[in-house]
Amino acid sequence: MDILPRLPLSDWIDWIVDWIKGNGVFNAIFTGIRNLIGMTVDGIGWLLALPPSWLLIILITVGTFLLHKKKWGLALFVLIGLLLIDNLQYWSQMIDTLSLVLTAGLISIIVGIPVGIWMAKSSIVESIFKPILDFMQTMPAFVYLIPAVAFFGVGMVPGVVASVIFAMPPTVRLTNLGIRQVSTELVEAADAFGSTGSQKLFKVELPMARGTIMAGVNQSIMLALSMVVIAAMIGARGLGQSVYTAVGQNNVGIGFETGLAIVIVAIVLDRLTQVFNNNGNQGH
Repeated sequence: MDILPRLPLSDWIDWIVDWIKGNGVFNAIFTGIRNLIGMTVDGIGWLLALPPSWLLIILITVGTFLLHKKKWGLALFVLIGLLLIDNLQYWSQMIDTLSLVLTAGLISIIVGIPVGIWMAKSSIVESIFKPILDFMQTMPAFVYLIPAVAFFGVGMVPGVVASVIFAMPPTVRLTNLGIRQVSTELVEAADAFGSTGSQKLFKVELPMARGTIMAGVNQSIMLALSMVVIAAMIGARGLGQSVYTAVGQNNVGIGFETGLAIVIVAIVLDRLTQVFNNNGNQGH
């Protein structure tokens, strides 16, 4: 027998969601966000689909070769991996997946880095955001799909929204950490030379923290990729749809093919973003 009556928490949450959805101001905000994200995803997808697959494969392979100081092994892996994805006829799905990941990564950078800078400049702000980031990172990924669908419907946009919420914390945390780890002697020297706050930030702190910040961006992109696959459950296009279908039909072969394509995409994205991380570390 329960000593205390059960709290109607789900009813309270439903009431809050209904109130937000019924509010004209919030509706206008959600519509604007939906349209902006939708245009970004479509724009990136159009840009990636513009060249034929063979040309994009060559461009990515050459870019990887040059960025990684002419490492033939990695460039050969990228070439073979992308050719395999094209051969297995998952190219268009890979483009959809990349559109979602790059959009989510871009939003994470645009929002996450300024928040991380704000946290680094204020201990009060840091104490406020830290538990929020802890909450965002500990919540199971599937849970983010519920509010995303409630406010944005189904399809690509809620997939991006859920991916941003899931993937943003590393960028925020490591931006904050990188700036706080900048040598106090350098900061004091900049002050001694009469640098303004913005000059000190852009010419001293951000360049010195670039390696740490890019490590956060790298983690965010990897998390966005994992979330985009899960977002197939709410209608997000891409490789995740084939995985979801394969699981539902117990089709091991299709599941393996799609999983392999996702692994190849993940490795390529990881290696390309790690270049900037390594360059930032060398800058120290």
